Amino acid sequence: MTELWQLSADTLRGRFARKEVSPVDVTRAVLARAERLQPKLNAFITICHDEALAAARQAEDAVMKGEAQGLLHGVPYAVKDLVNTAGVRTTFGSLLYQDNVPAEDAVAAARMKAAGGILIGKTTTPEFGHKALTDAPLFGRSCNAWHQSRTCGGSSGGAAAAIAAGIGPVGIATDGGGSTRIPAACNGVVGIKPTLGTIPHSQVQDAFGNYTYVTPISRTVMDTALQMQAMAGPHPSDPWSIGVPVQDYVAAAQPQGDLKGKRILWSQTLGNTTVARDVRTAFEAALNRLRALGAELVELREELPAMEPVWRVINHGTWRARFSDMIARSGNRMTPSLVRQLQMAADWSAVDYQKAMFARAEIFRRIQGWFETYDWFVTPTLTRTALSIDQDLFEPIEIDGQVVGELRSNLFPYTMPFNITGHPAISLCCGFGSDGLPIGLHIVGRFRDDASVIRLAALYEASERWMERWPPL
Repeated sequence: MTELWQLSADTLRGRFARKEVSPVDVTRAVLARAERLQPKLNAFITICHDEALAAARQAEDAVMKGEAQGLLHGVPYAVKDLVNTAGVRTTFGSLLYQDNVPAEDAVAAARMKAAGGILIGKTTTPEFGHKALTDAPLFGRSCNAWHQSRTCGGSSGGAAAAIAAGIGPVGIATDGGGSTRIPAACNGVVGIKPTLGTIPHSQVQDAFGNYTYVTPISRTVMDTALQMQAMAGPHPSDPWSIGVPVQDYVAAAQPQGDLKGKRILWSQTLGNTTVARDVRTAFEAALNRLRALGAELVELREELPAMEPVWRVINHGTWRARFSDMIARSGNRMTPSLVRQLQMAADWSAVDYQKAMFARAEIFRRIQGWFETYDWFVTPTLTRTALSIDQDLFEPIEIDGQVVGELRSNLFPYTMPFNITGHPAISLCCGFGSDGLPIGLHIVGRFRDDASVIRLAALYEASERWMERWPPL
């Protein structure tokens, strides 16, 4: 028998509307699971128990009275603690903001609330989302849902672990270099980074040079589509969002039709040198499934420029502008790995930053050229399954027992390029390694065609059964 906490947002919508299930009962079940698993996963900074139950009672009253219901009416969701939530503590994973309570919601959070969602809590993030591992002096370490000796990834690690464990079917995350897609792959869930501006980012300080995104995270492609439908659309705070029409993401998530006449470009490495055997096997099986759906698959053969150094100059330069004064005042209370990364950027000049922005434009144009011929670009999401919980950001990683080098360019070379180009990209599970941990498939689409990325993901998901597996918690 399926437990209430296992139901998808899409299933809950139908059952709420038919008065088969109570939003109060579902919210209680999810809160109970959050509190029971918190000692094991450490996925939450704040759990909004009383507030969530009050909202659930209001949602139930609206159903019983036959009032109009939003797209996610009564559905529990969590929000990464980088995203502002009115009246609910938002710490950014930092001791310096441990008592910060925003007066207003971020636009994406406000839209989830307006769609009828019920906020159950704030999920963990490394301080200011600065790395692909989720730990901070404020809360300690967060664990992978499938095995607590492994990292849940980052920086949306708490969100991914919670979703994988059934602590709400959907959540809000963020992605500045892969921060949604990396933990989605580590925990076997669905994480999408939309096209720049599809979901407005009302908190980003450099709105024009932005490369960071507010994102959905869920267990299924349909639930991701529902979140996209709720959160997308123009807003005056984000210039990239203005004038961008909302596509029918929910229709795109219906796994109908095939891929006949479609062309998919793929790469197993994207400039990297080492990919784990299990990842290669799962990725090749995924390609065969796409081929069986009728697509023509072509391997990317061209030499690519180094893209991680471009991202690093833009990202670390931005961080230096944001956090250098903060570190000068209170660096002894901040995460050492964040402080060290700002020190790495100390010698970069405005000219270095602008040259990186020039390179960003060149990379964008190169990738745009791919989509003149191909409909999608497909890679693994990560080069291996989740790293050890004890992995240090500055220590080399191992793949199949071989030391391969520093973490970023050797674990997730596939994600960072599309933060700086803005193209939509989604990660979903395509198998499990011999260690029992999930493996991710990464799908990239045409700029402003997020619906096509969701469509391919939905068709692929329908060909698999991975989403029926739950972590052994």
